[in-house]
Amino acid sequence: MQNSPLISIIILNYNAGKLLLNCVESVFKTNYNNFEVILVDNISSDNSQKICKEKFEKVILIENEKNFGYCEGNNIGIRNANGEFIVILNPDTIVEKDWLNHLMNAYNKNGDSLYQPKILSLYEKNILQSTGNMIQLFGFGYAKDKGVLDKQKIEKITEIGYASGTCLFTSKIMLDKIGLLDPFIFLYHDDLELGLRAAQLGFKSYYVPESTIYHAESYSLKWSSKKFFWLERNRKYCLLTHLSKSTYHKMRFSLFLVDIMVWLFYIAKGFLFAKIRAEMDIKKNKKHILKRYNEIEKNKTIPDIEILKTFTDEIFLPKNVSNKIMNKFFNLILSALSKNVKKKILQTD
Repeated sequence: MQNSPLISIIILNYNAGKLLLNCVESVFKTNYNNFEVILVDNISSDNSQKICKEKFEKVILIENEKNFGYCEGNNIGIRNANGEFIVILNPDTIVEKDWLNHLMNAYNKNGDSLYQPKILSLYEKNILQSTGNMIQLFGFGYAKDKGVLDKQKIEKITEIGYASGTCLFTSKIMLDKIGLLDPFIFLYHDDLELGLRAAQLGFKSYYVPESTIYHAESYSLKWSSKKFFWLERNRKYCLLTHLSKSTYHKMRFSLFLVDIMVWLFYIAKGFLFAKIRAEMDIKKNKKHILKRYNEIEKNKTIPDIEILKTFTDEIFLPKNVSNKIMNKFFNLILSALSKNVKKKILQTD
């Protein structure tokens, strides 16, 4: 593989500590022979970025003057990348030696698309975190098989809803076509938005099971009020910017009912203020949302109806987020509403 194309691996850091060092160490053990590591730091106070640079001299370090969040932080890395291919990789991951080769092989088979590897738990290496991410009709994103035992069965490269931002592989040309991560999102659902935008331009996302990484998950926010704020705020943002006004109008009543359930869920979890903040932030940014909506609507090449067909009716909630009874009740209503909306849109389009 003497003429292997250069791959730029972007690692965005914010106080990741030893996790970052372990991540970069595993990356430099990769079998692929032509890559660069760009470490972008969002003003970490633990000096992990400096320690990392001292330990691994080959790392290209970019130190931001402020915290740009996940999206713009990674965008800065991408703009400074020299590679023909790009990997966005979380600092709380460990990669297996052949991970890049398998991702490159998948690209050679399927062309310009978004790709993700099999993601396993860093602390329970036989437990899955994602075998591909999916989008539910009402804007919820979720990881398939999260918390499920990895049976190490033979799997094929599979089309998915969107590639996880934990580890996302694509070409520089692809990003030139679809655009970079949306800075407004800041963090969480950034990968969902990118995958949705790609799908609306006719590009697919794939799960590559032979490529394997391990992930600590949410090392900074975990399942906190802040995380729930970003998830809900960005779910609504994606719906308002990516669905045509006609489609949104047909879904309006169902979205209202779903919103009631979300309010109840947030109250039950003790995150009422996070939901209120999310609603207020959406209202405060109406002008930006309209501007972004017009940009996306202008560039779409695939109609909403074709995209909505690929959305799931139910979502998968891990045990640490929702118990079985709540999960079953939520999905029962969610599925009924989703199927009704799809039927309604199919009949009128």
